[in-house]
Amino acid sequence: MPTRNPITPTILTLIGLLACPLVALAVPGEDPKELQGLDVQEHLNDPLPLDLTFTNDGGQSVRLGDYFESDKPVILSLNYSNCPMLCRLQLNGLVEALKEIQLTAGQDYQVVSISIDPLEPASRAQETKEKYLRMYDRAGSGDGWNFLVGRKDAIDTVAQATGFQYRYLSDRKEYVHPAVFMLCSPRGRISRYVYGVTFDPATLRLSLVEASEGKVGTTLDRFLLFCFQHDETTGRYGPMARNQMKVGGGITVALLLLGLIPYWLRTRKPKAARQAEESAHDLAGPFTHSTH
Repeated sequence: MPTRNPITPTILTLIGLLACPLVALAVPGEDPKELQGLDVQEHLNDPLPLDLTFTNDGGQSVRLGDYFESDKPVILSLNYSNCPMLCRLQLNGLVEALKEIQLTAGQDYQVVSISIDPLEPASRAQETKEKYLRMYDRAGSGDGWNFLVGRKDAIDTVAQATGFQYRYLSDRKEYVHPAVFMLCSPRGRISRYVYGVTFDPATLRLSLVEASEGKVGTTLDRFLLFCFQHDETTGRYGPMARNQMKVGGGITVALLLLGLIPYWLRTRKPKAARQAEESAHDLAGPFTHSTH
């Protein structure tokens, strides 16, 4: 049974107001008709359809699975280049957060953005890629950003696999959709959903380490993941009491061992050696006292 994020309806309503200014005229307390029926049904740990083919920003035919053939996690988003506002806000926020972490696109993870507009040409996707590469401005990251276009049936298959719902508004000639991207494991399974248009760099880094199954990041990152778990209500990682107790218990045991080892070593000495030490101490005793 797919898990539904408890804050999704609120987020989607705010997203709708951002993406479609006219919906502000809707009746308070009711979902605007443009948003009715739209949601994100989380499919955590479900596999992605890696055999689907798309066209990349260079005009070449690629498989979605081509981006899952290494040990790198993948940030997967569904956007489109001609989006009037929301996609730009979301991708801008993603780039700003990624610039704040040491992990580098192409070296430590991949970013794959699939256009939900089946009429978008590869040349337009290339323009979008170049824009965000300039914003990211980090050497060696060109192969880490990928913008794909494709047929409607392929787009819909990815949308269904990720639980991403969207709709085309013919009168406005634009798409309404949620602001969400997915962290995916190197094996092509969905690890985490991240909502909104601004992102906490520390949370994003830990999400990448988690999605990579420990294949990227430092030992400290993996330690933090052991002690912290993702809080769906806040979208950040918070303390995990059980694991913190395990760590605290381990430290206590280690300190006790450090204190007991010298005693244990003394008691393990051969009996003759202990008796010799005691005799030497007794003989030295009268000469070590002060006289007045």
